[in-house]
Amino acid sequence: MRAFKFDTRISKDGTIQIPFTPSLFNTEVEIIIVPKEEKKRIKKAGRKFVEQWVGFLKSEDTDSSKFDYLLNRIR
Repeated sequence: MRAFKFDTRISKDGTIQIPFTPSLFNTEVEIIIVPKEEKKRIKKAGRKFVEQWVGFLKSEDTDSSKFDYLLNRIR
C-alpha cells in the first residue's frame, strides 16, 4: 500500500484541501491528522550574538592555515 503525505492547513470552517491526485479518485482512504508544532524563534540580544560569534570570522589568511593543516596531516 502506498502512502501519501500532504502538508496543508485546516481552514476556519474546518475543511481540508489536498493536492490533485487522480490515483486516489474513487478510493476509500484513512486520514490521520498530526498537528505541526509551532517553531519558536529565540530572540538573542545583539551583545549575546556578538559574544557567541566573536573571533569566528578573523582577518587571518585561511588558505595558509588550511595548507599548514594538510601538510601536518600528510606527515
